[in-house]
Amino acid sequence: MKKIIKTKEAPLPIGPYNQAILKNDTLYASGQIALNPKTNKLVICDIKTETKQVMENLVAVLKAADMDFSHVVKCSIFISDMNDFTAINDIYGSYFNQETAPARETVQVAVLPKNVNVEISLIAVR
Repeated sequence: MKKIIKTKEAPLPIGPYNQAILKNDTLYASGQIALNPKTNKLVICDIKTETKQVMENLVAVLKAADMDFSHVVKCSIFISDMNDFTAINDIYGSYFNQETAPARETVQVAVLPKNVNVEISLIAVR
């Protein structure tokens, strides 16, 4: 049976999906963008600040499932401009232990929801 994970500490979904699904010991977290959950406004003043908001939203989703970044086994990063890769990677990397960091891909896409610059999803396992 699957369990729906919801938290007010992360942005509410902007479509027909949930923040995350927990199935057995595996968490499938939907992609997060830089929406501030308190104001419902985008945080897109610069790419590092935007990426930090995305990661903090993921922190909240993981916490709602009683997990943290040490449980993450896979991330997908979608970016609108590969020139932002280094800045995004710097912020993203600060949330992980380099030696136990998850598998990951980073792909450039044409457009992201609400025209943001970065979206990140993840899979975590207890």
